[in-house]
Amino acid sequence: MGTGDYEHAGVRRADRGAVPHADGPRRDRAGQAEAFDAIGDRYDEAFPHKEGQIAAGAWLAASLGPGARVLDLGCGTGLPTARQLADAGLRVTGVDLSAGMLALARENVAGATFLQADIADLIEGGPLAAASFDGVAAFFSLLMLPRPEIPYALGAIRDLLKPAGLMALSMVEADVDDVAIPFLGNTIRVSGYLRDELHHVVADAGFDVIKEDSYAYAPASTDVPPEEQIFLYCRRA
Repeated sequence: MGTGDYEHAGVRRADRGAVPHADGPRRDRAGQAEAFDAIGDRYDEAFPHKEGQIAAGAWLAASLGPGARVLDLGCGTGLPTARQLADAGLRVTGVDLSAGMLALARENVAGATFLQADIADLIEGGPLAAASFDGVAAFFSLLMLPRPEIPYALGAIRDLLKPAGLMALSMVEADVDDVAIPFLGNTIRVSGYLRDELHHVVADAGFDVIKEDSYAYAPASTDVPPEEQIFLYCRRA
């Protein structure tokens, strides 16, 4: 995603009021969608090389096969993942909180379905049916949540997957929780884990980690520092 080495970037915790929500911890998205609405396709310009994301998407496509239903969670502009999966013959549903990103995704991937929703709303009784997906791609989307929400989001993903369904997950390695950082001329809030803790969080949510890849990534934009990206290839336990 390119949020950079934010644990060493002088970032601070945002001082905001957050509203509770009934199905888990407090939820506050103030400014998050608006930031990505403003960023638009500059996101793809800043991160033109996404080898780890493409490799994990290829694993999903090859493992699931044509006709499988796959959710692209935090789909952004639809590039590269929604297009990659749709081109492989999978039935793709993309979800994002940013209306601006979804407008670009609909232009970029005509063969996919796109839905504006908060990750926290994808729980039982939400807009997507339980056990309706063969696979989920969650590339750098969960890092947009405060840490207390991430296990709930992983639980929602697990519930959306069919038994033994697959998840490709990526995060930036950093020991931070809901910190405000400058990002492509805007401010967003991000969270992260060190890799051992990330493995524990994913396992506790009901997933087996099949494989891990990591990449040292240097974005094209000088506005975003280098980062260590972690990709987990998972199966619903």
